[in-house]
Amino acid sequence: MIPLKDAQEYVLQHCRVGHSELRSSRSSLGLVLAEEVLTSEDVPPFDNTAMDGFAVRSEDTLEAPQQLEIVGTIPAGSAPDFSINPGQAARIMTGAPLPEGADAVVMVELTQVEGDQVTVQKTVPEGNHIRRAGEDLESGQIVFEKGTKLTPTHLGVLASIGCLEVSVFSPIKVGVMSTGDELVEGKVPLEPGQIRDSNRHSLLALLNDLGLEGIDLGLIPDNEESIETAIRSACFGEGSCDAVISSGGVSMGDFDYVKVVLDRLGEMQWMQVAIKPAKPLAFGLVGDTPVFGLPGNPVSSIVSFELFVLPALKKMMGEPEIWAPKIRAIADSSLSRRQDGKTHFARVKAYIGDGSYRVKSAGGQGSHQLSAMADANALAVIPDGDGINEGELVEIIFLHQLTRRLNGS
Repeated sequence: MIPLKDAQEYVLQHCRVGHSELRSSRSSLGLVLAEEVLTSEDVPPFDNTAMDGFAVRSEDTLEAPQQLEIVGTIPAGSAPDFSINPGQAARIMTGAPLPEGADAVVMVELTQVEGDQVTVQKTVPEGNHIRRAGEDLESGQIVFEKGTKLTPTHLGVLASIGCLEVSVFSPIKVGVMSTGDELVEGKVPLEPGQIRDSNRHSLLALLNDLGLEGIDLGLIPDNEESIETAIRSACFGEGSCDAVISSGGVSMGDFDYVKVVLDRLGEMQWMQVAIKPAKPLAFGLVGDTPVFGLPGNPVSSIVSFELFVLPALKKMMGEPEIWAPKIRAIADSSLSRRQDGKTHFARVKAYIGDGSYRVKSAGGQGSHQLSAMADANALAVIPDGDGINEGELVEIIFLHQLTRRLNGS
C-alpha cells in the first residue's frame, strides 16, 4: 500500500491546468479567471446620494431645526440643471447625482414638507449619505486577480464596470463509464448475480454539482473490444473528453480487461492506497487525457472521487484552492475501527450543536452500503489506531458542493 498523500500528489502531477478562452461574462459563472480584470472607470462614476431625501448645504443645518426653500427635484438617472444656494434644498432620490453647491443629504425621515418649504429636523455633517465617485473602485484598479472563481456577485461587479468579456479557464468535459457484466440499467428484472448500476449516476451527478459537463459514456460490458472502443472514443474521438472516469475493474481480483486496455493505450499506475474505503485506484494518461479508474463498490467510488478526482478537476479548472477544508468536530458517539495500517473515512452526519460542529455515524460503513452514504454529509478522517471515542475531536470533510452550501462551509 502507498500513503494517501503520495497517491494524491502523483495524480496532481499529471493533471495540467486547462486552456483559457475569452468568454461572455454572463456565461462565466463558476469559472476561474485566467487573467486579472482591471476597470477603466470609477465606481460609482459620480457623487450620488445613498438614500431618498434632500440635498442641502451642511452649514444650513447647523441651527436645526431649519427651514429651507425647495428649488427642484432630482430623480435617479437625471442630471440637475440648477445649483443649491444658501437657504435652499432639493428633493433627491437614491442614486441621483448631487447638484452643485450641495455637500450633504438629509434623509426624508428627518424632514417635514409644507408647500415649497422643507424643515430639516437635525444637523448633518458634510458628506452625509453621499457616495463618492470611485469609492468602490477607482479607474485603473485591479478588480479581480487571476485565479478568482466567479460567483454571481463577481458577475454583478463585472457588469458594473461594463466588462462584457473575460479570459477564463475553459470548462471541462468529463466522461463517465461503468464496466462489468454484472451491471444492468433501469427497472428490469434482475437475473442471478446481477445488480443495477448506480456508480455512473452518482458520478455524473457529482460532476453536475460542480458545474461541469458530465458525458455519459454508458454501461460497458466486460469485453476487451468494447472497453477499448469506449476509451478511444472518449480520449481521441470527435468532441473528446478532458478527463475520463471509469468505475469497476481495478481491484486485484477483477477480470483484467480494463487493465489490459488501459495499459495498452496509456501510461497507467495501478495503486493500492492505504485508505478504507477506496483502496484500489488506477490513474494515468491516455494521450493527454487523465483517466481515473475507480473501484466498483458504490461507496468506494464516491470516496475515491472526493479524494482524488475532485482535487484534480479543480486544478484543471484553474482553481487556486483544490482541497476541501478539514474541520474539527466533536464525536457524539464512538467511531470505532481496528488497526490495519490505513486511514479510515467514516460516513457521518455533521451538524452544529452548542456552537460546535458535531458528528454521529450515518449508519452502515460497508463499501456497498450506498443508502448510509446518502444519509452522510461528511467524511470523518480516522487515523490508524483504535478509533475516536465519544467526546473526542475528529477531523471531517464535508461531502459534495450541495452539502457544503447547505452547511455554510
